[in-house]
Amino acid sequence: MHSLNQIRDFMESMGVPGRDLWDLPDSPMRFPDGAHWRVEISGVERASTMAAMIDESHKRDIPIHRAIATVGGSTFLDMAELRDMAQMAHDEGIEIIMAMGHRKAWDVGSKEMSNWEGEMWGARLRGSDNVSYWLADMMRNMEAGIRGFLVYDEGVLSIVNRMREEGFVPRETVFKCSVFAGHCSPAGARVVESLGANTFNPSSDVSLPILAAIRKAVQMTLDVYVAIVDSMGGEYRVMETPEIARVAAPCYFKIEPGKSEPDIYKPWVTEDWHADFVREKVKMADVIREVMSRHAPQLALSGRHPADLSVPRP
Repeated sequence: MHSLNQIRDFMESMGVPGRDLWDLPDSPMRFPDGAHWRVEISGVERASTMAAMIDESHKRDIPIHRAIATVGGSTFLDMAELRDMAQMAHDEGIEIIMAMGHRKAWDVGSKEMSNWEGEMWGARLRGSDNVSYWLADMMRNMEAGIRGFLVYDEGVLSIVNRMREEGFVPRETVFKCSVFAGHCSPAGARVVESLGANTFNPSSDVSLPILAAIRKAVQMTLDVYVAIVDSMGGEYRVMETPEIARVAAPCYFKIEPGKSEPDIYKPWVTEDWHADFVREKVKMADVIREVMSRHAPQLALSGRHPADLSVPRP
């Protein structure tokens, strides 16, 4: 029988920390521009939402580096809207990570709606037809100039990474592993990194020791919720941001408050509502910057338009 220490030594031999890092070591990693942290705004659902976000970011003089777009699904937007979003993001130097749609909840199956099995499954796609539909929607967005995509299915991640390697899609395309993939450990983070993820969103409730252990295990950027919808835990971690950036750099602070994603992102929510709501999210980014400047001024925020972002190419 192997001891717990032997098991942990075996994990370490694979590059997976054998323990969560309770000593909270400083991350030695940085963004290419030397910064520790950046700002990500979720739920940029329409071109009008993008315009409101950009306007508010200029009013507050707070850079927005990445927008998670069309959480409700990009097939609710016509090509003119997609091109408008791509052009605005290009002009502002903002990376768009687009969510494909429709997704699992619109499929013919209903297991994901059950109170046990469905809650455990995550948002993987069902069958090859749905994988091909997802990929076709990605190609539609690429035609509009988008170069970043949200992936929540490891099988799909393996396909799009091969597509990128072989030049089937542009080599500058970036793939973000979604929180809906359900990974919240260094081992899971290593898996999605090995499959080609450029950036990774762990569970919204991971502790600082877990974040530190994930950072030790992988090179990719970590995307950490500072605000999350109530239905996914409702965490609001603004006062933790100095410690998060210290142990997890380079990291994005993710901002997605609200009641639940269906309440926010179903298409019948009005564009004016989204425009007002995204301004509140930009205000939250400004509050994060204030907290960081008060309590961790040595941890740098990237300026506008870092050169390493994969901005749209309309």
